[in-house]
Amino acid sequence: MFKTALLGAATAAIAATGALAADYPQRPIQVVVPYSAGGSTDLSMRVVADAFERIFDDSTMVVRNQPGGGGAIGSSAAVNARPDGYTLGAGAQGPLVIKPLIGGTDYQLDDVEFIGLYARSLQVMVACADAPFADYDAFIEYAKSDAPQVGNSGAGGANQISAEAFADAAGISIESVPFNGSSEARTACIGGHIDAMVASPAEAKAASEAGQMTPLFVMEDERIDLFPDTPTAVEKGVDFTWSSWKGLIGPKGMDEATVAWLRDAVEKVATDEEFVKTLTDMGEFVTYENGEEFEARARKDMETTKSVLEKLDMLGMNN
Repeated sequence: MFKTALLGAATAAIAATGALAADYPQRPIQVVVPYSAGGSTDLSMRVVADAFERIFDDSTMVVRNQPGGGGAIGSSAAVNARPDGYTLGAGAQGPLVIKPLIGGTDYQLDDVEFIGLYARSLQVMVACADAPFADYDAFIEYAKSDAPQVGNSGAGGANQISAEAFADAAGISIESVPFNGSSEARTACIGGHIDAMVASPAEAKAASEAGQMTPLFVMEDERIDLFPDTPTAVEKGVDFTWSSWKGLIGPKGMDEATVAWLRDAVEKVATDEEFVKTLTDMGEFVTYENGEEFEARARKDMETTKSVLEKLDMLGMNN
């Protein structure tokens, strides 16, 4: 009788869990964006929310901005939320991969449930006005004897990490010049005050067409449509790729069935034709990766970042 009672209780518990998962979501899902409204992470997540509500017409997704700490405050709110599937986060590279290594966060990568990646922001190394090089080969040759000044959007940010990591992979030296945001770096580049900078394809395209910058290489495996004549580092023999990314994350401890439902939802959104067109028109590179692939990408980026921060003596500097 005792065994029968235990079996009955276990069966009831499993049935209840399945029923709960089958009913999910029963109320609006809130997604915390760790940046202010109007930025690329915010705008792309709002497109995700619109597509989610269109595809799942009985469901609601609400975007809430919680900026501060370079994205760490909002990311903390998502990672430390109650694991019921109703508070998620916009997962961005800076606060998830870079900030925990610099220090000062109350979370680590192991605390994150990776649901799915839906977009990446590509990076292009460009030569600035009056730079002593105008193509990849000349840039490498110059950097073997002199350290070109390479601008970035902020110390310890993704652009500095990518430039330093490339320099290590290529066996060259650079002098990183941090600015307070990409617009300041772009102004310095156009003015000829630095030799090169890491830019987004949209920034590089507009400036190159105006004769203000010259694209040197793209940090991808293959050439991109926006710059068909610009090589990748990979094709030049340097095994290096890098991009910033955007995905959906949540706290650890969510019900497995809920995580599975959310992962399926991200796949449906990221492969939706209308969503892809909207995000592509915004300048994003739509890329779908499931939870495991997304996590693997984040962990690979963390290893690259750790090596760079150690070299710069920035590892754990805020602890």
